[in-house]
Amino acid sequence: MAEMEYRRLGRSGLKVSVFSFGSWVTFANASQIETAHQAAECLSAAKEAGVNFFDNAEAYSAGESERVMGAAFRELGWKRYEYVVSTKLFWGIHDVPNMKNTLNRKYLSQAIDDSLERFGLDFVDLVFCHRPDPKTPIEETVWAMSDMITQGKALYWGTSEWSADEIRAAYDIADRHHLHKPLMEQPQYNILWRDRVEKEYRRLYSDIGLGTTIWSPLSSGLLTGKYLNGVPEGSRATLPGYEWLRGMLTDEARNKKVADLKVIADELDISLTQLSLAWCAKNPNVSTVITGASSADQVRENMTALDAMPLLTKDIMDRIDLISLF
Repeated sequence: MAEMEYRRLGRSGLKVSVFSFGSWVTFANASQIETAHQAAECLSAAKEAGVNFFDNAEAYSAGESERVMGAAFRELGWKRYEYVVSTKLFWGIHDVPNMKNTLNRKYLSQAIDDSLERFGLDFVDLVFCHRPDPKTPIEETVWAMSDMITQGKALYWGTSEWSADEIRAAYDIADRHHLHKPLMEQPQYNILWRDRVEKEYRRLYSDIGLGTTIWSPLSSGLLTGKYLNGVPEGSRATLPGYEWLRGMLTDEARNKKVADLKVIADELDISLTQLSLAWCAKNPNVSTVITGASSADQVRENMTALDAMPLLTKDIMDRIDLISLF
């Protein structure tokens, strides 16, 4: 397998592996990865491939995903300098006022402490505002996130699924008050979902040095081809709480595009998964592609996308454009 590539996260000096590993859906899920030992097997396989960034969030399995990942780090005995880890804050896990669906100072200051306790860590490397909060002034959020960095509870902060205008507003407030600026955004990005990363954020890469840690590079499994003949048992669309995915994964027009993409993958003698992950990584404005897996073997399979990247020539990328954009 090709060697892992490391990219700077935006204008920071922090380097992250171009393919990373995230815990969404899988960690602390009885039908996926339930125990710290299972998680450790996946983390170990990722690290062996060169992965150094591991993504998480408070909302994943109501905080249990952070507990499982933290326990796995301890089981593996990794030194803290060996990995980059993130969390994301917004949804909350306590159903009381000020603790749910907010980015106010009270919530953020308590939520980061709770996340660190669940992880068993002194700090996270990256912390994201998991969604925008239209009911809290952006200035309040920027001050709270900057204070989090100053206090050493996180090293860099950013956003997830914020609009370009919201990101720029947060950056300008931080710049005006000499605060720690938002460094990175975590948007959805894949062959079938492109506009925000490629169009809306276009100016932000050069203007403010925005980095991106993109999620759903396989469009929740659609770009693996597993849904070309319906919904297989045990797939993500059958999991409790993910019924909302079923319509997207069985959409006839989207699956027609997936079938056309499979023709290209077959010509290159690679899987649809390799093609789709490598395509995301070909974008120079993508700092890291967050992959997910429910087993160590699946982690290893995802990492073979490194071998596929050189195969995606301009002609191949143009053919993919013709399929995905029209």
